Amino acid sequence: MLNKIWFWLLLIGIVYGFGKAAWNSFSPSPAPAAVESTVDEEAAKGPTSGRDNRNLKEMGKDINAAALDAAQLSVTICIGLIGIMALWLGLLNIARDAGLVDALARLLSPMMRWLFPEVPDGHPAQGAMLMNISANILGLDNAATPMGLKAMQELQTLNPQKDTASNSMAMFLAINTSNVTIVPFTIIGYRVLKGSADPAGPLAGIILTTTVTTIVAIIAVRMLQKLPRYAATESVVSPREDS
Repeated sequence: MLNKIWFWLLLIGIVYGFGKAAWNSFSPSPAPAAVESTVDEEAAKGPTSGRDNRNLKEMGKDINAAALDAAQLSVTICIGLIGIMALWLGLLNIARDAGLVDALARLLSPMMRWLFPEVPDGHPAQGAMLMNISANILGLDNAATPMGLKAMQELQTLNPQKDTASNSMAMFLAINTSNVTIVPFTIIGYRVLKGSADPAGPLAGIILTTTVTTIVAIIAVRMLQKLPRYAATESVVSPREDS
């Protein structure tokens, strides 16, 4: 679905740009009136909103230049972020292999049990969700994505209605979308690459914003789950059968 959305956004933008250029090519713009004015008078008038009179040739050159500049910028940013991503992805893998994820799961089991009552204790979905949430807390979006997909696959095994998202899947998606970010390393890395004097400047605002959005997301999911329209059948696997 996201690929389709991006495709149509790009297609509409390209068609609009070339359509506008074609219109400018075949509809001559009126000649500007000769008006003599001093520099002070022009400054007093403020900025003017001139018409974009680029023709097809000029528009094609600009689109080609913008594509090449964007590609070069993307490579520059990716190379600059390799060190940051390698460091924290490595730490996450070490934590998983050292059993820290299981320890974190035991520590957060009361909260996980309240947020996801349909998921049994010790289920693989818990570990995947914790890894995803941990990566999001550190602002490592690229590391969070595969863990999020793995968590959804594990939650689907507990879903009695395979064509409908379960309550746990809806809750996880809401938390994943608005996850609390304590140390946004990716954003800090972007700001470092751009030469920011204070790369961690927006840290307080990011923590406050993501905390509020996560609380609102959890409340919204809890409220919607109680409505008959969004009510889901309980999982076949009882979360307390093994206790």
